[in-house]
Amino acid sequence: MLELMRRWDRERRPKLPGFVAGYIYRSESRPGDYVNVVVFKDRDAYMANADDPEQDRWYRELRDLLESDPEWEDGEVLYAM
Repeated sequence: MLELMRRWDRERRPKLPGFVAGYIYRSESRPGDYVNVVVFKDRDAYMANADDPEQDRWYRELRDLLESDPEWEDGEVLYAM
């Protein structure tokens, strides 16, 4: 999964105006659980990525590596340090 994410960073990220940051966390209490957080400058940039067929192809590669479908939590960044 990490290699796929690194490839996404090299190949996909440069094509995404509005991409701000991405983070992958591994749970300490459940080491097989990961949380992937991505930040875009606004909802329009986020939706442009979500609606892109190239992003869908990348997601399908990621999904093949997972035991089950991921849970999605869309939201808005209210504060960052």
